[in-house]
Amino acid sequence: MKCGFKKFMAMAALVVFAGAALAGCGSDEKSSSSSSGGAAKAKHYTIACDAKYAPFSMEVDGKYKGIDVELLAAIAKAEGFDYELKPMDFSGIIPGLVSGQIDGAIAGMNITDERKKSVDFSDGYIQSGLAVVVGKDNTSIQKVEDLNGKTAAVKKGTTGAKFAEDNQAKYNLNVTYYDDSPSMMLAVANGNADFLMEDYPVINYQIKIGEQGKLKIAVDSVIAPPSYGFAVKKGENAELLKMFNEGLKKIKADGTYDKIVGEYIVKSK
Repeated sequence: MKCGFKKFMAMAALVVFAGAALAGCGSDEKSSSSSSGGAAKAKHYTIACDAKYAPFSMEVDGKYKGIDVELLAAIAKAEGFDYELKPMDFSGIIPGLVSGQIDGAIAGMNITDERKKSVDFSDGYIQSGLAVVVGKDNTSIQKVEDLNGKTAAVKKGTTGAKFAEDNQAKYNLNVTYYDDSPSMMLAVANGNADFLMEDYPVINYQIKIGEQGKLKIAVDSVIAPPSYGFAVKKGENAELLKMFNEGLKKIKADGTYDKIVGEYIVKSK
């Protein structure tokens, strides 16, 4: 009887052990399934735009719209990625990418060799040219050589600022800096600066809609028109960059690109 009881206890222990083992396997399988499900979830990106850069990004009735903002939305939809739009002063965008504060940026940013040292660019999504802009009644500046001895208003961190800096000695320029485009344009409109440097599509749009009616374009382009590119931190977010390029191709193919750009810029000959 004692021996039979021992056999019974041994069998019972074996059953308990087997049950625990099976329960453990079930738990591991559930955990693995949950983990893989989390990994499959799309990453949420933080993407910057220029806070004040019509017609590429601008706040209208509490919401942002414009070429950059609407192209990004269309590309994200085509590629199925999720993002939060973060409007910023342009001068803070590349530092924000480098520090990891933001994952990407679409901000009317010209693709340049200097910027390529810090960021990786997408394929160009639109071409731009750098224009010389003066007050509506200004007749003293009609060509690049007329910039000599004048005061330039430029936005920090832009191609226009670089042009003014690179040519400061050549044209004896007095360069004044502003954080955003409206402040820079107001300086010229009020006579606090002689001219400003701005991307041609931007200023052309703003003058046409009457937003900058006190200004006019004196020189269409002082540099070969570069392209705007979507940017990420150098060596990082390659997947986001790839999705942007693939999405850009898709929205060009289905006509979405032309529809968005056509709302703001009339194609030149």
